[in-house]
Amino acid sequence: MGGQGPTGRRDALRNRKLLTQAAREVFAEQGLDAPLDVIARRAGIGNATLYRHFPTRAALVDEVFRDALTETMAAGTQARTAEDAWTGLTRYLHTVFATLAADRGTNDLMTTSLESVSSLDAIHAHNRETIADLLRRGQAQGTVRPNLTTEDVLVALAALGRVVPALSTVAPDAWTRPLALLLDGFRANPAASALPVPALTSAQLGNVLHALGPHRQR
Repeated sequence: MGGQGPTGRRDALRNRKLLTQAAREVFAEQGLDAPLDVIARRAGIGNATLYRHFPTRAALVDEVFRDALTETMAAGTQARTAEDAWTGLTRYLHTVFATLAADRGTNDLMTTSLESVSSLDAIHAHNRETIADLLRRGQAQGTVRPNLTTEDVLVALAALGRVVPALSTVAPDAWTRPLALLLDGFRANPAASALPVPALTSAQLGNVLHALGPHRQR
């Protein structure tokens, strides 16, 4: 008889779970371009088995992050319910950036574009809809500068998001200062508000730039 027996199915499910868990860990540490053989070794499974379950990197990424981004999407849905759009926008972006700082894989996922990853398409669409809604309402309420577009915000957030992992090597909350400065630029009337953390020193900036370089250690 053909097909896979109960034991074979159990083994296949176990291997898939081990690969997914290992990929989640490795992507969080190294980003989405982490070598797949590193993931297979951490799972204790051969490369052939990995490719049998996930023929492409996109398939593995989609499996790993399909459910992991639900919290970010829930934060966007919650932000849209805020009566004051500016408060909703700032809370949402702080939630998003805290996630980007904690997980290099999620950072890659949310600040880049990958083909054939449906979870990525979903989070990008939801993120865009959330920001567009909050900007539109904030402009109507007079708290967001009237000439600011959704694309303006998305490109600025992507640029800052890419540097967050490097900033986090200096201090876990170092990203909060540039985000505060960026948000001030979105305001209709920028306020001279206090910044959350001290500015980087020259040495710290050097460390950030080093971490951003192509020589980054794996």
